Amino acid sequence: MLTCFYRGYGGPEVLEFGEVPEPKAEAGQVVVKMAAASVTPFDCKLRAGKLKDYFSPLFPNTPGRDGTGTVVAVGPDVSDFQVGDRVCVMAPGTEAPGTCTDLLACHASLVVPLPDELTMEEGASLVNASLSAWICAVRVAKVKPGDKVLVHAGAGAVGGLLVQLCRHLGAEVTATCRSTNKDYVKSLGAHNAIAYDGEDFTTLEPQDVVFDLMGGDVHDRSYGVLKRGRHLVYLTAAPIVDRGAEFGVTVTRAMIKDDREAVAPILALAAQGKIKPQIARTLPLSDVAEAHRLMEAGEITRGRLILTM
Repeated sequence: MLTCFYRGYGGPEVLEFGEVPEPKAEAGQVVVKMAAASVTPFDCKLRAGKLKDYFSPLFPNTPGRDGTGTVVAVGPDVSDFQVGDRVCVMAPGTEAPGTCTDLLACHASLVVPLPDELTMEEGASLVNASLSAWICAVRVAKVKPGDKVLVHAGAGAVGGLLVQLCRHLGAEVTATCRSTNKDYVKSLGAHNAIAYDGEDFTTLEPQDVVFDLMGGDVHDRSYGVLKRGRHLVYLTAAPIVDRGAEFGVTVTRAMIKDDREAVAPILALAAQGKIKPQIARTLPLSDVAEAHRLMEAGEITRGRLILTM
C-alpha cells in the first residue's frame, strides 16, 4: 500500500511517498481504509524537529494525528465495530504510523463511529480539535450558562469549536481573531469579536473564563480581564509565566490525550446541526507537502486543512 512518510526532521520537502506492507488487524485492533485526514500545527512542528525534546518519533514517520475512513478488517476480541463501519480515528502515537496513509491499524479504543449526517471531510475536521475543545470547556473550565468567556484565536480549528461549544453551553462568548475573520467568528456564535491586529481585548469587562490558545504576551495580558477567583485555561503554545497567585485566579494547562469520550459528544452535536464543522481547504494527499507549507506560512486561519485519499 502507498503511504506518506519522512525519514528525518526537515522542511515540507522531506515528505515523500512509498510502498509499505499492508497492516493486519491484531487483537483489539481494527484496520481502517483512510478517506480523509486533517493537518494540525502539531504535525508540522513534529516533522520540523521542534518537538524533539518532548517526542521521539520512529523514522520513517507517517504524519497525521486524526482522520476518517471505513473499517475493512476487525481483530480478535473487537465487538464495537464491524467491516463497513464509517469511523473517525485517532493516530496511535508518534511512535506509530499516522493517518496520512491508505490503510491504518489502530486499537479500537481510538476509534469513534462517524455519524451518517457528516461527510468524511467534516468528520476529519472535528476529531483532533474536538479533543481540545471538549476537555478545555467541559472537563477543565466546566463552562455553565451565564458565564462570560473569552476565546483567543477564535477562528482556528480549536478556537472555533470552543466558540461554538461555549455558546451551546449557554455562555456569553467573546473571541479574538484577525480583523478579516470577525464576521466569520460571529457566524460561529460569538457574541462579540475583537480584532487582535487593531483592537485591545484588555478593555473587556471582567470575564469568568479565558481560553488561551496562543501563550506569550496574549497570555500575560489575559490576567487583567479575569474576575478574581475565576479561571484561565491554556494549551501549550508560546511560553507563559503563571501569574495566577498575583491576580487571584486559577491557571490550568489543559492536558489533551486521545479519548473517544471527548470526541463523540462533538460529533453528535455536529450531526444535529448544533456545531458547524470548520473546513478551511481540501487538498489531495499527494499535496501533503503543500499543505504543510500553507500551515507553516500562517495561511490557514479558519478551521482545519483537510487531506483526502
